[in-house]
Amino acid sequence: NPGNFADGRKSFDTIDELTEDHIKEAQEQIEEAFAPLVLKLKEKNKALRIGVNHGSLSERILFQYGDSPEGMVASAMEFAEICRKYDYHNFVFSMKSSNPKVMVEAYRSLAREMYKRGWDYPLHLGVTEAGGGADGRIKSAVGIGALLLDGLGDTVRVSLTEDPDHEAAPCKALRAAAEAAVGKGVAPFEEKTGRLQGPVARRECDFPIDIPLNHDGSVLSMLPAEKVNLMGTQALCDAVGLRLRKDGDVQKDWKSVDCCVILGELSEKGAENVKLMLQVPIGVVCEPGPNVPEGATVLLAAGSVSSPQPERVGGYALTFTGEESAAEIEKACSLANPRFTFLKPASQDAVTYKARRFFALLGQSAAIARMPAMLWFSYPKVEGFSEDDKVIRASADFGSLFVDGFGEGILWDSEDLDAEKLRESSFNLLQASRMRISKTEFISCPSCGRTLFNLQKTTKRIQARTGHLPGVRIAVMGCIVNGPGEMADADFGYVGSGVGKVDLYVKYDCVRRAIDSENAVDQLVDLIKEHGKWVDPPEEDEEEVTIVGAVATA
Repeated sequence: NPGNFADGRKSFDTIDELTEDHIKEAQEQIEEAFAPLVLKLKEKNKALRIGVNHGSLSERILFQYGDSPEGMVASAMEFAEICRKYDYHNFVFSMKSSNPKVMVEAYRSLAREMYKRGWDYPLHLGVTEAGGGADGRIKSAVGIGALLLDGLGDTVRVSLTEDPDHEAAPCKALRAAAEAAVGKGVAPFEEKTGRLQGPVARRECDFPIDIPLNHDGSVLSMLPAEKVNLMGTQALCDAVGLRLRKDGDVQKDWKSVDCCVILGELSEKGAENVKLMLQVPIGVVCEPGPNVPEGATVLLAAGSVSSPQPERVGGYALTFTGEESAAEIEKACSLANPRFTFLKPASQDAVTYKARRFFALLGQSAAIARMPAMLWFSYPKVEGFSEDDKVIRASADFGSLFVDGFGEGILWDSEDLDAEKLRESSFNLLQASRMRISKTEFISCPSCGRTLFNLQKTTKRIQARTGHLPGVRIAVMGCIVNGPGEMADADFGYVGSGVGKVDLYVKYDCVRRAIDSENAVDQLVDLIKEHGKWVDPPEEDEEEVTIVGAVATA
């Protein structure tokens, strides 16, 4: 790790000025420490990994470049140049971060720099301290999947706060997702988004004022009209994640879906259910029919629009397959004047590349460049696929676009994932892509021989106490060797410092040392309260019938 090898991160504010002479002196010190290792590896014909970590850059690199992908690349290049100076080429790069967006940009920046220099060294991919469970798998799939679908990466590791043998299956699923895209690209197109030159901001969109979409990323659901037509109020609330109180009042839950798409023809009973959702409010998109109520958005296939559509409250939404020409997209939008659009490919083959093409075409016309576009991807049942396989495949597809700012929402349609899993995974995907933050972000290492407490059990205890704090980032690290440095994204840190002892951090500062582990979680909560980041968890309302999970498809 270049940040720890020679000029390790001992403090964070000792450099006030950095001259060319200072930089040259620091680089000479690195070479003095590093060259003997390089020569020994060359002599023994052994390989080396130059593993830069976003959270443990040296203080000098931080002063020069900030805590950035650019600094990660500069750090890697300093060490690689020393290897090359001694004619040693048996090395591989890794550029890890617990933030998938930072990780993706670091590897892409490194690849661009290697292309400029005519280098071609292998890349080892990983999202560091990704955590465990669904969070860890989705976060890893977003970062690693985006790069594999770019054609970058030679080896991978999915780092989970779980037993080590659980890590292999997600790696195989990611490899399979990349292999499925081979040979299934799209015709060449011109991309003017700036994505190929470096990180880009999210698209600026004009969101409709009469549809309650979330500007940070919407979660949408899909229900067949035949079910909606038969639902009572409780069943309807179950389907879209609403709260039904004993007094009959229906309210949104903090993880209710933002909009529900209903496919098929509504009955009069179904129309009443739509009106109920609109009153909450939840957006509702319906296919054309005689019972579609005012305020609902009418769903039209772009290819079916051949004449101007009449004005109506709720307006229209158009579906595109991603294979349309720029002229076809612009014509359909001019005739329907949609509130927003869906990208709904006919299959998942080459969906990343179809979507990049679609958003490139949207950007060519000022009339539609700011039109919100939701990603509607459908995954049929595949025999032999585990639940993890399905989640990882979809996370790679959606995530490869979200990290580049493509897509203002997600409609995840799957034949064999249950409603709760789809809803949870949709919110997790938006958070992993650094779009919509809906819960506490946990950064936890995968454990190793240095870990000084039961990392899995402790992480679960901390999650149970603090998982209701959207926007707060908490790192749970097994030891002090890499822990304090590798939690760059965290607001608070819980780091093992000795047998049965824990240090607590606020950002990079250790504020409480050698706390007994039995009391450490309570003290972490106290620390969060002291810094104004705490809110009490929601209590169950006695007047509430139930709080139910949202559904992403049926």
